Amino acid sequence: MTSDLGPTLETARLILRPPSHDDFPRWADFMSDPETTRFIGGVQSKHEVWRAIASIAGMWALQGEGMFSVIEKSTGIWQGRIGPLHPYGWPGREIGWSLHRDATGKGYALEAAVATMDYAFERLGWTDVIHCIDPDNLPSAAVARRLGSTNRGPGVLPPPFQDHAVDLWGQTRAEWAVNRNAVQPG
Repeated sequence: MTSDLGPTLETARLILRPPSHDDFPRWADFMSDPETTRFIGGVQSKHEVWRAIASIAGMWALQGEGMFSVIEKSTGIWQGRIGPLHPYGWPGREIGWSLHRDATGKGYALEAAVATMDYAFERLGWTDVIHCIDPDNLPSAAVARRLGSTNRGPGVLPPPFQDHAVDLWGQTRAEWAVNRNAVQPG
């Protein structure tokens, strides 16, 4: 299934689709939480969140890739964002994720990441994937490890994120072909 902006992916428990206007209230709540946002640039005002959603919609329109909204099938509630994205100047093609605080610990990041990795390699034709992860973000590093990605070492993000410490985790399409069989989402 495809929206006007991009595809819709489904997993056992989730719907992944480009962002919509309906996502704004919960996305703004997510970005107002200092703990949830400490590894992704910090708290944002509703005005900044609105511009971020519009920017992500623009990525889908201009590049055919961007963050998906993660929607819980059973409730229809926005749970977070994950995406195949490659912003200008980024150190590689990334599958990145972040979830609302009440969506953590349910396996949603891994479940959505598997579907997004499949999409990036099979549909977008990517040959390599990275995950830019703050060295102190142990939960995201654990997701990357469960995906079969390895820590390739420190990376540098473009402005205005150049001062944020990140490790570049990743794997190739050939590695994913092997690792995919070992991943048990959900």
